[in-house]
Amino acid sequence: MYYRNDTRVVKIKDIYMGGNNPVLIQSMTNTKTKDIDATINQIKELEKLGCNIIRVAVLDKIDAYSISKIKQGINIPLVADIHFDPELALIAINEGVDKIRLNPGNIQNKDKIQEIVTECKKRHIPIRIGVNSGSLPKGSELNKENMIKAAKSHIDILEALDFHDIVLSIKASNIDLTYESYLEAAKVFPYPLHIGITEAGTDFKGLITSSIGISRILDKNIGNTIRVSLSASPLLEVKAAKEILRELHLKENVPTLTSCPTCGRTQIDLIPIAKEIEDYLYTVNKKIHVAVMGCAVNGPGEAKEADIGIAGGVHEALIFKKGEIVRKIKEEDIIKELKKEIDLF
Repeated sequence: MYYRNDTRVVKIKDIYMGGNNPVLIQSMTNTKTKDIDATINQIKELEKLGCNIIRVAVLDKIDAYSISKIKQGINIPLVADIHFDPELALIAINEGVDKIRLNPGNIQNKDKIQEIVTECKKRHIPIRIGVNSGSLPKGSELNKENMIKAAKSHIDILEALDFHDIVLSIKASNIDLTYESYLEAAKVFPYPLHIGITEAGTDFKGLITSSIGISRILDKNIGNTIRVSLSASPLLEVKAAKEILRELHLKENVPTLTSCPTCGRTQIDLIPIAKEIEDYLYTVNKKIHVAVMGCAVNGPGEAKEADIGIAGGVHEALIFKKGEIVRKIKEEDIIKELKKEIDLF
């Protein structure tokens, strides 16, 4: 079994995946790649939230030729998602992409595979092989054996060309099948594993499915990078990934937010306050526990372990630190004052 710390180490631009390196967070833009400004702006937002690696779809040559300009405006490694067309991979490589998502078995021209591998080796660009339930050979039954067989067929092509900077994903939309496939993959392949539940769903159903599925796999000490795939904003994907890694103690310097569910005792408009503070904390890179509580019952008492918190009163709130009340503030000042305390912590 190749557990998380046992896999090969792959370098992607200036970060490392696999071995003793941290589990990395990935997402994928939902802008049109050829819309360079929109793509850069979205990636910058994702960077602020803690995204480590970003992937863009490369549908045509205009997308491929956009890569160098996109890279000029971002800091994190850029991955090109390419299917079937080897020319797009070669253009992306020449444009300076940091990683390729490509299944070599889907390319009929063997000379082009050799050319892609040669260029990737020369420039130290890794290749992610992505197997999912929709990419199995026609007529294949959907089960873990055929998922592993498909992965092996692609990996064999690269290994035969002495290429080993490989990352593997082997995802399905079914949690149990995904879980079983990754456990089997960890037994067979020594490469870093990209974990996720494919086509998991919307921001409600998809978050639940992804959280359960990804956590089950990570908790087995398997997986080197994750992507929470949602029919929603990629910003939400990164936030969810951070929460999963924090809860599994796989990411440090991540803030914690405690907030009460509200009830008839609550005298302030707590829910939008909690949401705004939560969003703010995703941009904070330090270990801090913040509590947003609706009343004195759930305030300094139940949240006394929080570094900083507020407990609502009648259109006002108490700020407390480690259970000790510091001062009273007006309801309209809660967000401003709490952010100030977070910054000073």
